Parts: sequence; C-alpha cells; structure tokens
Amino acid sequence: MAAPRNLIVSEIGKQKDEEDPIQQDSPSPSMGKKSLGFKSSRRWELGAAVGIILFFSIGLFCVYSTMPAAEFGRIRLPRSISDLRILKDHLTTYAEEHQAQFILGYCSAYIFMQTFMIPGTIFMSLLAGALFGVIRGLVLVVCNATTGASSCYFLSKLIGRPIVNWLWPEKLKYFQAEIAKRNDKLLNYMLFLRITPTLPNTFINLASAIVDVPFHIFFLATLVGLIPASYITVRAGLALGDLKSVKDLYDFKTLVVLFLIGSVSILPTILKKKRIYE
Repeated sequence: MAAPRNLIVSEIGKQKDEEDPIQQDSPSPSMGKKSLGFKSSRRWELGAAVGIILFFSIGLFCVYSTMPAAEFGRIRLPRSISDLRILKDHLTTYAEEHQAQFILGYCSAYIFMQTFMIPGTIFMSLLAGALFGVIRGLVLVVCNATTGASSCYFLSKLIGRPIVNWLWPEKLKYFQAEIAKRNDKLLNYMLFLRITPTLPNTFINLASAIVDVPFHIFFLATLVGLIPASYITVRAGLALGDLKSVKDLYDFKTLVVLFLIGSVSILPTILKKKRIYE
C-alpha cells in the first residue's frame, strides 16, 4: 500500500508545479533590486570613464589641430632627462605665447598617460616645474594625477580584474588582506600608501577598485597623498641642468622624509591599537 500512496503524492506534486510555473521560476523582489542596483552602478562607472576619456581626447585634438606644424614636429614623449631638456627648450616659447592651449594639451596628455598606465608621467611632472614654477606646476600635477588615477580606477572596475590577477596575483592578495584589516581606518592607510613608495601607484590605481576601496576614500587619499612626492618632482624641474637621471630625485634622504610624512598618516591607527591592547 505504501508504493501507490507515494505515487499519488508525487503525481499531485507534479500537477502543482505544472499549474504554477511562474511562482517556481520567478526571482524574489530583493534579487531584482540587487540586479537593478548593480546595473545602474555599472552604467555610472562606464559613463564616468567614457566622460573622462572624451574630455582629454577632445583636448588633445583641439590643441594639436591648432598647433603650428613646426612645433608639432618637435613634440615627442621624453624618455630621459636629456630628451626632457630638449623638449623644454622647444616648448618654452609656445607655452608662453599660447598658454591656455598648452595647458589644455598638457593636462590631456598627462591624464591619458595616467589612465592607460603609460610610463613617463614623472617627466611630465618635471616639465611642469620647468615651465610653470613650483606653485602652478604642483597644482597642475596633483590635479592631473588625481584625475588620471580616478579614470584608471573606473576602467579597472570594468576590465581590470584579469589584468591585475595576471600581473600581480600575490600582491593583490596581500593588498586585499590589508584593506580588510584596516577597514575602520582605511583613509589613513591609503594616505600612507600614496605618500610612501610602499606599493607602485599604478598597482594602487588598478587594485583599489577590485578590492572595493570606496571611491571617495581613493580620491581623497590620492589628492592629498600625492602632494609631497609631486612637490619634490616639480621642484626638481626648476634645475633640469643639474639633474642627471630620474634616480637622483629619490635618494635615501628623500625616501626617509616621505616615510616620516607617511607615518604621520597612520599614527592614529597605531595609537588606537595600543589603547585596545592596554
């Protein structure tokens, strides 16, 4: 008698499933809200990245389309201090006579290089100091570096995970673990990383989005944390004739100073840990 009874129960279950297939397969309201939120955030990130890329692309086009052919032919991306000296000599007159166009082109080129991780932004920082002086050069460099890093952050959210996993798999795991440990004092930790050469800036720009560092913390840490190193680089641009190589910028004394400044940013975290253990 048990077998027929089980058969009847299974048949009733089948009929129920056939009568109400929508209820069985339909997602819950909470799942729908999550998917909508995910889609909207992805659209916002894509829109921000595309907007920044369009900005400097249009800027580059406007500047280079109005630049005299003689000046255009002399512009090359510097790869050494000697290349930078030649570029500075060629651009001094043009930068003075067409300052607005030059600044627009400079900013567009800097953001482009920072966004797509093209080496050479340190030469652009030196050039800013040589052509604009310390104050204006520092403002230009910090603003461009922050904008380019932000653009790189958004692009990394879209396509960065496989790149970082391929280039720095172990470093990414370490960074993710450190971010998880310092969640309550994340801004202090990000400031420390920006001020000191503990991790490469390129890696920080790409990996921060992957390990879910909030953008407002990433942006503020970048804007403030890049000031000390940028000041050193821009100031060195005033004396290009005395500079032999990029390595001369960051000697032992300079690195010690940067680590001391960076230590101030994580001092609240260290003091908090001591109080907890006491």
